[in-house]
Amino acid sequence: MDTKRKQFAFDMDNKAFSQKQTLNTHLRMHTKEKPFACDVCKKAFSLKHNLERHLRTHTKEKPFACDDCHKAFSQKQHLNTHLRIQTNEKPFSCDVCNKSFSHQSTLKRHLWTHTNEKPFSCNVCKKAFSRKQNLQTHLRMHTNEKPFSCDVCNKAFSRKSHLGMHLRSHTNEKPFSCDACNKAFSQLSNLERHLRTHTNEKPFSCNVCKKDFSLKQNLERHLRTHTNEKPFSCDFCNKAFCQKSYLETHLKAHTK
Repeated sequence: MDTKRKQFAFDMDNKAFSQKQTLNTHLRMHTKEKPFACDVCKKAFSLKHNLERHLRTHTKEKPFACDDCHKAFSQKQHLNTHLRIQTNEKPFSCDVCNKSFSHQSTLKRHLWTHTNEKPFSCNVCKKAFSRKQNLQTHLRMHTNEKPFSCDVCNKAFSRKSHLGMHLRSHTNEKPFSCDACNKAFSQLSNLERHLRTHTNEKPFSCNVCKKDFSLKQNLERHLRTHTNEKPFSCDFCNKAFCQKSYLETHLKAHTK
């Protein structure tokens, strides 16, 4: 190692850094330390620039403007997304099938349809996951552990993200807004799903017939037409259906 250029080393993952500040920032990735707290809502961040970006959700400041239509945004990445919608640019392409996407997150989800790799499996029900974090979250379903509680109403949640979504039910905060039509959402996943109505992206592909879908749940529902799986059964007559909506229609025949 060049000791002049990389003076600070870190043993946990054998990384080296040229500045002590960069090392300290990296260390917080391992320690989960979040020293930068919002004075308004007390939310904490590991990086100062993430706090600065968050503060704009309170101040409504929008420093990033489009040169063409002068529409302004609170985050640079939102401006970049807006520009890609205007130009129909799709810079993120799949190495397997060359399909292109305007968002990196959409490409990431699409790649799972190719690999289908799920190395982390549940010891209780054998369900498999592509990420260890998702397995850990799933295990709390079996243990009924809910470590994340709301300071307002004391309701507890098994996932931190679910607590975050719940908190916005108290504040009615919708921090994720669409750059194309200004529609706002309380959840990032809902915004990402909505954006595909503008870009017409369909990142979820059927491995059997290659049909594409914009929503993962639609792909899962479609796959049952190939497997003939019918997970929704009637409690009255045990008749089974591949879609929940079909079961709901069937139940009306019993309630008449």
